[in-house]
Amino acid sequence: MTAWRRTKKLVGLLLMFSPCLPAQDASSFQPLQQWKNAVVSGDAAGLRTLFSTQPAPQIAVGKDSIDVATETSFWTALKAQRMDLDINQFSSPQPGVQIVVFQAEVHKSGSSGEELYVTEAQAWQQQSGQWRLVVVKRTEPAHLKQPTDTKKDLYPANVDARAEIKEAEEKAAKEHKRVLLVFGANWCFDCHVLDLAFHRADFAPIVAHYEIVHVDIGEDGKKNADIAKQFDVPLGKGVPALAVLDASGKLLVSQKNGEFENVRAMSPDVIREFLNKWKPQT
Repeated sequence: MTAWRRTKKLVGLLLMFSPCLPAQDASSFQPLQQWKNAVVSGDAAGLRTLFSTQPAPQIAVGKDSIDVATETSFWTALKAQRMDLDINQFSSPQPGVQIVVFQAEVHKSGSSGEELYVTEAQAWQQQSGQWRLVVVKRTEPAHLKQPTDTKKDLYPANVDARAEIKEAEEKAAKEHKRVLLVFGANWCFDCHVLDLAFHRADFAPIVAHYEIVHVDIGEDGKKNADIAKQFDVPLGKGVPALAVLDASGKLLVSQKNGEFENVRAMSPDVIREFLNKWKPQT
């Protein structure tokens, strides 16, 4: 089999990866640790040596192909002070080939302490006794953690949304809170991104001011449409969509223009600002 045909086959294997497969232990795979160390140390030359030269590696960001120089420059330019890898898939589909899929949580150096998240799939191939990267596919960096498993049942199908809202209002009245309605569905990737943001440790003091109710819009986007209409949330503009109520059920604000529809690309500061603005005044 020619080098090009082998690479094409590996591309196919990589593109078939399932982000929902259980993660396996990748700690013993030294090439991945070498890659991580090179990124954190800003060692561009060391990174380049990990890529195959024959065949040439196939590298893509989304649908756009890039070269090794561009890929190494991307990682070294992040100036990572620390990087944690959340391994989502670690498998060997055939001898001499290792597939690794992970989300990198990059803690940038400097006073800002900014965190970025990059999801990457790598195919490594043994070449003359050395592991080399032959296929890489990654996302652009995001400021919010991206879910690797969207099977979480955020919006159970058999829940009575009105009953949940009433219960939330009663709790909010007792504890001087607001009610936050989050319209969305389990199929909505950005709904899962928002939920992960709500569970960030730095969000806990703000989220504590709210009783959160997930209002399911169903597979067709029409479920609980009467509730969305009641609280002035046009579902056609996209989800997740938020509405804030006081403890009596009075609408204080609703999102009317799909403001959080693409929350995956947002900064946590945008969400934090919204929650701080509408939390109860002490």
